[in-house]
Amino acid sequence: MLIIEKYKLSQEDIDRIVEMAWEDRTPFDAIEFQFGLSENEVRALMQYEMHPNNWRKWRERVHGRATKHVAKRSDAVLAFKSRMQRPTGNKISKKKY
Repeated sequence: MLIIEKYKLSQEDIDRIVEMAWEDRTPFDAIEFQFGLSENEVRALMQYEMHPNNWRKWRERVHGRATKHVAKRSDAVLAFKSRMQRPTGNKISKKKY
């Protein structure tokens, strides 16, 4: 796929992008900040990586969702990083159970 080649994404990166795209509170701006993919490129990647039915469900979920777009978020939401995410890069620290 052109996006994967253009950004030299590893399978781990692709998996993380898909995970971030599924998360309700992770905006597309966070994905762009960490991986350089625009919202349209994330959509194309999701369509390529997912079964068509799942992609349609995902598109319904994120269409117009305020939490996926920083400009539409309330001012109460200040950060776009998960608490489990390290301050630099996109590595996730080990979960503590």
